Amino acid sequence: MSRRTEQHPDLTDPRVGAPFFSTWRVDTPERQRRTVEAIGRTWERRPWPARDLLAYHVYAGHDGSTLMHYSQWTGEHAYESFVKAHRQERVDEIDTAVPGIERVGLGRYRRYRSRERALGDARVPGLIVTVRVDFEGEERREEWVDLVVKALDDDPEGHAGLVSAHFHLSTDGGHVLNYAEWASADDYDRALAAPSSEGWERVRAYPGLKGSVGSRYEHALGLVPG
Repeated sequence: MSRRTEQHPDLTDPRVGAPFFSTWRVDTPERQRRTVEAIGRTWERRPWPARDLLAYHVYAGHDGSTLMHYSQWTGEHAYESFVKAHRQERVDEIDTAVPGIERVGLGRYRRYRSRERALGDARVPGLIVTVRVDFEGEERREEWVDLVVKALDDDPEGHAGLVSAHFHLSTDGGHVLNYAEWASADDYDRALAAPSSEGWERVRAYPGLKGSVGSRYEHALGLVPG
């Protein structure tokens, strides 16, 4: 069966070969809450769909209108099998409970590298921030991520509230998605307001950057096999 968990996902789990992120637009905070509950009920009353799905998590956007979905698959083939056999009945039940959900799109990724939480750090993230960074070409995305990780490592005091950061490369070659865990929204705001360093200036001026967009979330629902 499927069961709920309060634990945040382990984005460094080596079994995850296909991390997927997607967004639903539901318009209001009340519909956010209703949709999360509908997802939980729909999944809990059904068997876990595949052993190749390791976990499924849902996040409520601080904008009050969106939900982010993060699913951990061992490979894309397993997800495609789920779509053929199990996805539509779940979508239909959720849409019956909360009509009018707009499914914005699904992003397929591979995790490139992480700045993992420090040994012994048991903080529960109070804020999840995703930042999508678009590039003119895919060939220099890894070098840019390496620059970001170095800038973080060179500025431990300014980013003391950062629990971890996980950098994913889109399989279409167009962008990087950073999933960052922060201790709190205040910690994130302080980091944004801190004076820029030489390392961060190199990150921002990196050739080929087209633009970026960030979003804030809180963990709303975790589902695992049970």
